[in-house]
Amino acid sequence: MLIDSHCHLDGKLFTDDRDAVLQAARDSGVELFLAIGTGAGPPQLDCAVRLADEYPDVYATVGVHPHDAQKFGGTTIADLRSLAAHEKVLAVGEIGLDYHYEFSPRETQKRVFVEQMGLAAELELPIVIHTREAWDDTLEMLRAHWAPTGLGGILHCFTGEIEHARAGIEMGFHISFSGVLTFGRSDDLRAVSAELPLDRLMVETDAPYLTPAPYRKIRRNEPRYVVETARKLAEVRGVTFEDIAEATSANFRTLFRLS
Repeated sequence: MLIDSHCHLDGKLFTDDRDAVLQAARDSGVELFLAIGTGAGPPQLDCAVRLADEYPDVYATVGVHPHDAQKFGGTTIADLRSLAAHEKVLAVGEIGLDYHYEFSPRETQKRVFVEQMGLAAELELPIVIHTREAWDDTLEMLRAHWAPTGLGGILHCFTGEIEHARAGIEMGFHISFSGVLTFGRSDDLRAVSAELPLDRLMVETDAPYLTPAPYRKIRRNEPRYVVETARKLAEVRGVTFEDIAEATSANFRTLFRLS
């Protein structure tokens, strides 16, 4: 059984058939889903919590994505703190830095990143990291503000270099691979995935984004396709699919202290 460690199940793309999408994933061998609670940003931050209330096998995060950092303020921290008290909220995320689009100014992203790391530390929750074209700043800020907590987290949708992964692991992070691992141009990423310790790996879809091969022509990614990422990871590492399913699921449960 697999766990989709990062999926966006809210929003219009799943409004009409969310029940069927989740059932298709279960039928494909996906046992748990971590719904990411960033949504469209403040002030509405409860999208994943509402899904966790509705579905027994869905867990949630809460947080403000770096794209929406400029919306952060007022009651945002108080709202996140309140939502994080929900018994099925496992982490604060996805949080971090994104210098590719810069929908929010870099300095605003950094300030909001630090504030959310502070909240996660206060609540003793792991964090889920989004970083794009911002590795140096992300790792520097994690070393300064997060590594001392020992709470760990996930480097989600990892597409960095081996040194980035190793730096994250040294700070207690797990490395999560998405459908990007299956893309034709991802030879370097596959090489990285083969070198990392098995007890630090996870798989995800980032649905509805990043549909893996051989389903690249399908516009909407779904949690059931996490199977393809797991298969590719097994192939690259020279182990069985069952080995990857067992290890990545155990890693998820260990990080989030699930039985």
